[in-house]
Amino acid sequence: MGHHGLDLLDKKILTLIGEDARIPFLEVARACNVSGAAIHQRIQKLINLGILKGSQFIIDPEKVGYETCAFVGLHLKDPNTFDRVANELRKIPEVVECYCPTGDFDLFVKIYAFNNHHLADIIHDKIQPLGLSGSDTIISFNTMIHRQLPIAKIPVESEEEEG
Repeated sequence: MGHHGLDLLDKKILTLIGEDARIPFLEVARACNVSGAAIHQRIQKLINLGILKGSQFIIDPEKVGYETCAFVGLHLKDPNTFDRVANELRKIPEVVECYCPTGDFDLFVKIYAFNNHHLADIIHDKIQPLGLSGSDTIISFNTMIHRQLPIAKIPVESEEEEG
């Protein structure tokens, strides 16, 4: 995994666009006291390095009918099916995140469902047949914290390293 040194301008850009991905580049340029072209170049550099991975509107799941959020730890019957199961999970639209955790679970997924009945259907009809020996489900009542990473705490690449 690549670790890329950021300078102060990169950090300021990431902070501004992290707060509002729709901020106009000229507004970012003014806040950073550089040209609009410089911002375009920096944004492209951050995309090429894989630091920025696109931008998107964030849909509030509850406002569009997905009232149940759950985290499900999956136990595979055969750990050798890990890649196949992960690929099949990608095909289930309600599975919005999938992790490879340490501990007791082989996979850990985040699911949005319309309600608890829908959640049970997803687990029993779509996920269980993928080859699980079991699963543990935790339903979330509310998201208490959801934010971007703290850009200000990332170390700055020194001028000497750049030259």
